[in-house]
Amino acid sequence: MGSIKLLVFSLILILNLGCQLGYLAKSSYDQMALLNSRIDVARADQDPELSPDQKRKIELAQKVRVFSQERLKLKETKNYSSYVKLNRPYVTYVVSAAQKWKLEKHEWYFPFVGHVPYKGFFKETDAQEEEKSLQGKNLDTSLRGVSAYSTLGWFNDPLLSSMLRGKDHDLVNTLIHETVHATLYIKSSADFNERMAVFLGNKGTEIFYLEFEGPESQTLKTIRDENEDEKKFSEFISQEMKQLEDWYAKLPAQDEALREKKFKEIKDHFEINLKPNLKTKNFDPFPNSKINNASLLLYRTYVQDLADFETLFQKSKNNFETFLNHCKSLEKSSEPERALKDLIAKLPAI
Repeated sequence: MGSIKLLVFSLILILNLGCQLGYLAKSSYDQMALLNSRIDVARADQDPELSPDQKRKIELAQKVRVFSQERLKLKETKNYSSYVKLNRPYVTYVVSAAQKWKLEKHEWYFPFVGHVPYKGFFKETDAQEEEKSLQGKNLDTSLRGVSAYSTLGWFNDPLLSSMLRGKDHDLVNTLIHETVHATLYIKSSADFNERMAVFLGNKGTEIFYLEFEGPESQTLKTIRDENEDEKKFSEFISQEMKQLEDWYAKLPAQDEALREKKFKEIKDHFEINLKPNLKTKNFDPFPNSKINNASLLLYRTYVQDLADFETLFQKSKNNFETFLNHCKSLEKSSEPERALKDLIAKLPAI
């Protein structure tokens, strides 16, 4: 049944996107290969090649799966009830791009999901080829490996070996994040979708550890410190990007040396103004990372200004299901960010 569904899915894509036949055919083949390599998690637990830590995380994932459906009221699926061992560190490699002299992201269009600011590849060499092509069009680019993704309910997504490499609470967060995507995804609204999933992934992970380890949990303290740091970084990078937009608007000429100097200033501001106030080391790699418009716009997609979601959560009386139902009411909106603000204004004061 899975192969038939994938074939139908692929045919629809091909009919709608003839210009991307090669990409779609290759992606469909690789997706089918991944799905065909799934094994039940019970079989995976008996695999002698898996370490005790990996087996423990597979069991943790099953606990989170039930928790997401029964406690958080996310969509009931068979996601993560199977397992795939990959022969690479990441499941996909994602390319993003942006205009070089203004903060404007490059987008691709696909049926069902609409316009998105990223394009995924199962093979790193294919992603590198796409990145080189975009750079040839004088665009800024960013290429990153990702450990998980959601097929938005089209298939039963497996638990992947790439998801088991990090900390336990990162796995919990990832599973909740991706299940949010399977529960609600608004077409052509990638920024809204990703920020909502980030917000609910953070909240859901806090609730999980509060209920299973209690209020004195050291893990819970770490999660709250990380979430607080993420909020501080979000405020910092949002302000820096606003200043960068103003800087581009006033720039008399396109000078690459000046632009690199401006990017270095952002890193210096981080080191001086933000880093001393952070409780964790999660953002320590930032000063050594590659900065350009494409990488900066990724922060806008994922973490810029989650305040409206926080307000809605509070007005939902901190109830996950009520919050989700409010978000689902925005599903037909072409501008869900603005619709969210309007919704918040109509709800009773906290």
